[in-house]
Amino acid sequence: MSLAAESPSPSPSSSSGSDDFAALLDAELDLASAVDSASAGDPSTSPTSSDDKEDDDEDAVADVETVEQSSAKRRKVKVQYQDRETAIRPDEDSIGSSEDAQIKICPPHPGYFGGLCFRCGKRQDEEDVPGVAFGYVHKGLRLGTSEIDRLRGSDLKNLLRERKLILILDLDHTLINSTKLHDISAAENNLGIQTAASKDDPNGSLFTLEGMQMLTKLRPFVRKFLKEASNMFEMYIYTMGDKAYAIEIAKLLDPRNVYFNSKVISNSDCTQRHQKGLDMVLGAESVAVILDDTEYVWQKHKENLILMERYHYFASSCRQFGFSVKSLSELMQDERGSDGALATILDVLKRIHTIFFDSVVYLSC
Repeated sequence: MSLAAESPSPSPSSSSGSDDFAALLDAELDLASAVDSASAGDPSTSPTSSDDKEDDDEDAVADVETVEQSSAKRRKVKVQYQDRETAIRPDEDSIGSSEDAQIKICPPHPGYFGGLCFRCGKRQDEEDVPGVAFGYVHKGLRLGTSEIDRLRGSDLKNLLRERKLILILDLDHTLINSTKLHDISAAENNLGIQTAASKDDPNGSLFTLEGMQMLTKLRPFVRKFLKEASNMFEMYIYTMGDKAYAIEIAKLLDPRNVYFNSKVISNSDCTQRHQKGLDMVLGAESVAVILDDTEYVWQKHKENLILMERYHYFASSCRQFGFSVKSLSELMQDERGSDGALATILDVLKRIHTIFFDSVVYLSC
């Protein structure tokens, strides 16, 4: 998004700027020389005999003519030079005050940062409310519809050039399973599940979120899944969880910040209560794939959704969905990695990617 206004192009003229300036300088020198000559012949500064009076009169006439010619030449060149400056510099009447210039540029305002239009600097008011707040990109950022469309178009070109699509990833029951410490079952306590959770092991899959009093279990195969998917997709996290929780999980899944960067969308970013939407994604809907275990939160984008088999590791998760069976944690078991849910979905994503980029539809874009 360019904040710099384009400078008007100079109109063509019969002479260049350097030629005009040189001509103006010559005129100034000719005028000075003529004035000096006239001063030298002035009776008040030089004695004159009666015999030389006629010659002096003729010289004076010549001097006056020289001065008049030089002045005319100076005026002509000055006008030419001013005309060229007018062509380069917009007329003051056409620009007016800075406020007038802002009105010509905005509205529509492309967006706001910290309550100010990032193009013209105008403060946001009630009439400028339409748009979407992208707080997950940067706090205080709000974009208008035209700017969102422009950014999506630019992003689409880059994605197609890199042969990538967009992948929206849910967290709970899709990539992970979490539980509150006070919801841990007696059987899980007896098995020492809380003791086994540690953030000190980067290769581990069971972690304690101390500040949130929670345990989180990464789904088997998730690390390989993210690594391979990142070669085919630009990835977003989109969860109905709180922002602090989403950021903590993103750190576990992407400790080096190579997959998601700032693309972590949480419940506070949603534009509709209890609904997720691609309006929060700065990418084209036509190239977006969604992985989520819950269908009803994607009412407007069901055609983009791949419904995931839910991951229930903790006992509280089983109880939440009405399963009266022992959890994987209580059985001291887990999903298989190599042919489990994420491995299966990865194969599906690879086929989608291949079909899209090898299809006639893509080639005609």
